[in-house]
Amino acid sequence: MNFIPYGRQWIDDQDHAAVAEALSDPMLTQGENVERFEQAIAEKVGARYCVALSSATAGLHLAVQALGENGDAVGLTSPNSFVATSNALLYSGHRPRFIDIDSNTGNVDIEQINSALASETTVFMPVHFAGLPVELGELRSAQNSSRLKIIEDASHAIGSKYRSGDSVGSCSHSLATVFSFHPVKNLTTGEGGAITTNDEEFYQRLLRLRSHGIERQPARMSFVHEGPWYYEMQALGFNYRMTGIQAALGLSQLSKLDRFMSRRSEIVRAYNDELSAIDWLRTPMASYRADVCYHLYVLQIDFAAIKMTRGAVMEKLKQRGIGSQVHYIPIYRQPYYRDRFGFEFAAFPETEAYYSRCLSIPLYPAMTDNDVERVVDAVKALA
Repeated sequence: MNFIPYGRQWIDDQDHAAVAEALSDPMLTQGENVERFEQAIAEKVGARYCVALSSATAGLHLAVQALGENGDAVGLTSPNSFVATSNALLYSGHRPRFIDIDSNTGNVDIEQINSALASETTVFMPVHFAGLPVELGELRSAQNSSRLKIIEDASHAIGSKYRSGDSVGSCSHSLATVFSFHPVKNLTTGEGGAITTNDEEFYQRLLRLRSHGIERQPARMSFVHEGPWYYEMQALGFNYRMTGIQAALGLSQLSKLDRFMSRRSEIVRAYNDELSAIDWLRTPMASYRADVCYHLYVLQIDFAAIKMTRGAVMEKLKQRGIGSQVHYIPIYRQPYYRDRFGFEFAAFPETEAYYSRCLSIPLYPAMTDNDVERVVDAVKALA
């Protein structure tokens, strides 16, 4: 019996051929493949600029770093995310502040955000959890603030659209959007990420920070350009470049994104049809949307009702060849954050309630109909 993990990449002959061809490129790190991938991403989501990077973590870090703000700034984000989201704030000296979620969606609660975007908040990092966008057009406080910078953590959400019809990544409501191309995400480059933006100055800062803070364009140099060898380090940057090999894989994957999205939607609909009537669990995002590229399928299970712990449920699923995962341990629960900021769990009742019940079951395009049936049967057999 084959094991069905909670998530997995789709790699086919087209991807193998793209990578093999990229290995023949004389420039494996800073060649044309990276530029082509950036242009393709920007065109796909409707943004002016894209910067490809070694990871989404690098993207989140650079996006905050490129703001150039001091360490007194407050960054607002969701506790229901991987630690990389709020870590990006800490890397640049920002003070993280978490907002409770809507346990129905896993996203930050819009009304609480409108109340929380106080004058001292300069950065807001919404997390589009499981692929479902935070509807940024509904943020009244953001629309009235000239100081607030919005950086979208769309690690789960390439391919998704807002209700307005704009693509996530178009930056129609934000300064920048960050995508992840980790193997379990909606498309993969192995490891990798990207930032999209419509702000040219911000884009140029990102390009410099991506590669050691170095500027090579004569028109952007501080001193006289001495010759073709000359470059200037204008900021303290990093080595966050994507390789041409990764970019070639990304281009191949991007061409299949719509197909991946369609298959994910089919699986979500099948799960909803089979599991929504079970009284001891809640299916995610009950109001199915065709414009969302679903990355995760997170059940909320009443473990007491079935007289099993979450660990026991995961083990029982594993025995039947079904993988599962918890998305996520709330960030404020991590020892680093508890020791330094003293967050109280009680301040986040919806996040705590969600965390006590959540469990992700398999969702990825390579799943067959038989795989889906096996997962459904295994879940139903829990009680």
